[in-house]
Amino acid sequence: MTSKQLSDISYSVLDLATVVQDLTPADTYHHSLDLARQAEQLGYTRYWFAEHHNMLNVASSATSVLIGYIAAGTSTIRVGSGGIMLPNHAPLIVAEQFGTLASLYPGRIDLGLGRAPGTDQVTAMAIRGDNFNSAHHFPTDVQSLLTFFSSENSTAQVRAIPGEGLDIPIWILGSSTDSARLAAAMGLPYAFASHFAPAYFMQAIKLYRENFRPSKYLHKPYVMACVNVVAADTDAEAEYLATSVKQFFMGVITGKRQLLQPPVDRMDDIWDSYEKETVNQMLSYSFIGGPEKIREEMDSFVNKSQIDEVMVTSHIHEHTAKLRSYEIFAHVIKNVSHTVHV
Repeated sequence: MTSKQLSDISYSVLDLATVVQDLTPADTYHHSLDLARQAEQLGYTRYWFAEHHNMLNVASSATSVLIGYIAAGTSTIRVGSGGIMLPNHAPLIVAEQFGTLASLYPGRIDLGLGRAPGTDQVTAMAIRGDNFNSAHHFPTDVQSLLTFFSSENSTAQVRAIPGEGLDIPIWILGSSTDSARLAAAMGLPYAFASHFAPAYFMQAIKLYRENFRPSKYLHKPYVMACVNVVAADTDAEAEYLATSVKQFFMGVITGKRQLLQPPVDRMDDIWDSYEKETVNQMLSYSFIGGPEKIREEMDSFVNKSQIDEVMVTSHIHEHTAKLRSYEIFAHVIKNVSHTVHV
């Protein structure tokens, strides 16, 4: 197997529209646009939002609306979903929404699809109603979307207008081997949620590559890994800033979600041994440090996983520090020659 270099991979952004303590969702969206514009300057390939519901600290529930907002405020970066939780929606509605986005911003819209609810079971019931078990229809719903986007559907009784005949890349997202099998069978690109579900990452991407069937959408396997990154000018500063993401994941495992908290000097004053172990396990694919540490660890990760693209998510409390983290990461991956001042 040919060794991959950092310069061989694309790099992108996953934005959960995390709401910071003492700020509002409106502040979050304005910060997202600020970050997207910087990411565009720094050569990031795409900027995705993830669909979540009923979460105090995550404001990306109206995913397609945010995609339009970011696409309107940028010029070249691809914008999309990472992902739309397809069982929450009728495929025709998704096709129409993304067909509208692709008509407004041609050649710039991605549609990543997941089968999880993006929320708790009670909220999923409120969203899906009688279609609560619709996750079982995920493969056929993906195929329905591909059909709606095809020009061959022009003679069908039900058509996606707009959407039909448009080039809207579909990605399969996942955190298990089931999603890998589906992406491989359909010949679609595969994005793995290693930023919060690292356990099956290596197994899933191996299975995807070994079982991939070339399609009219994709000739060879394409793997994207989502990871957590907290980069700063020094290792010590990055470790300090990373206590915010650790508190964020503490809220996930305890069910006590809070708005994104400021960093703290000592996590041991906050969590117990179980919480520490569980959070650190969830954050296995996290890159925290100064430029040299990030470069060394990312180089090892890329060589081991042979990924084609890395997607970065960063839960950093202070907006300027978050911008700086993405700037440093771009320098690490591509040795970006210009500096964006924040």
